[in-house]
Amino acid sequence: MTSLRIALASYRSKEHSGGQGVYVRNLSRELTALGHRVEVFSGAPYAVLDSGVKLTKVPGLDLYRPEDPFRRPGLREFRSDLDVLEYATMCTAGFPEPRVFGLRLERLMRSRLGDFDLLHDNQTLAPGVLRLHRRGLPLLTTIHHPITADRKLELAHARGWQRITKRRFYDFVWMQRRVARQLPAVLTVSETSKVDIERDFQVAPERIAVVPVGVDVDVFAPPAAPRVEGRLVTVASADVPLKGLSVLIAALARLDPAVWRELIVVGSPSDRTNKQLADAGLLDRVSFRSGLPEPELATLLASAQVHVVPSRYEGFSLPAVEAMACGTPLVASSVGALPDLMGRSPSAAGVLVPPGDPAALADALAALVAAPERRAAMGAVGRRRAVDTYSWRAVARQTVAQYLAAISAQQGSSR
Repeated sequence: MTSLRIALASYRSKEHSGGQGVYVRNLSRELTALGHRVEVFSGAPYAVLDSGVKLTKVPGLDLYRPEDPFRRPGLREFRSDLDVLEYATMCTAGFPEPRVFGLRLERLMRSRLGDFDLLHDNQTLAPGVLRLHRRGLPLLTTIHHPITADRKLELAHARGWQRITKRRFYDFVWMQRRVARQLPAVLTVSETSKVDIERDFQVAPERIAVVPVGVDVDVFAPPAAPRVEGRLVTVASADVPLKGLSVLIAALARLDPAVWRELIVVGSPSDRTNKQLADAGLLDRVSFRSGLPEPELATLLASAQVHVVPSRYEGFSLPAVEAMACGTPLVASSVGALPDLMGRSPSAAGVLVPPGDPAALADALAALVAAPERRAAMGAVGRRRAVDTYSWRAVARQTVAQYLAAISAQQGSSR
């Protein structure tokens, strides 16, 4: 196979579960192992990469860092007109990162177009990225799922002034929709996401290919030690309505306290969630962990009796596949890609429940926690599915095939 020179761009690359950096790190590592040269262009938080993969930082103001969100930069931090644009957009309740990253990337790469065979954009969907393609650089764009789903749920749960600011924050969705319609090739992670991209972004289906997200099945593996009795785990990389954490808390409030011992949430709680936990009397039984390195996350997922995915929408759900690789059975909402990920009964990796239904979620949790043989059987199904379908090496090979198709299409267009 011909060795390719790949520019992989990600406007933010959070390295922990649910972050775009998980995709960037694992894909770049496996592409390099296949003999290709990969250079990652990343905004903050910068990508954490493996040996052999080059990182080029694309500095910005990093206005949404977890320890200081919506921060006010010092005057010396403003180095260009794009920094001014970024800060001004945030001050008017907008979300500037994708657009401004695209502009910075355009300035950085336009003198280096000959250094690469292809640009792989990880969900920036900004005009600057599209202009690099129009200068002759073949382009493939990954859209994990259209952010229209996030926007719809956030607005449905917003009230008063918050509804106005949320609407303004999600203005970047219209930019992404305009850019998506003009993209030569789109990669997405599930058939569900493909349908949603066709509908919400109005991208022609023949321009969309499906390659799933992968999992490191050596790191995420069944435990050697017994699982912790009564432990439930869920992943909410962002405590937003889309992730359904409020539904899970409502379900736990309905459960007999003897059924479960603790819930560990991978993520950080919002004030709204802390209040709901206090009102339900669950503060002493629900804990939060964030910033877990991959081995610690794998250990945690493997220690649980049940992994819960109460989301109102999932275009893919890498945490669900990671839990499956650990042999941990799922209780998950019957939305998006989750039914396809888990498989269908009777050979499924868990139990599906209607989204947004605390009573159904509580019943499913109680029944599964009380059935150790059923949990073991579902966990074994999940492990097999993860190993057979979702290894990162298989994902990289499928992605390279899409690179070659995009390069061939660009060469045909040029002729």
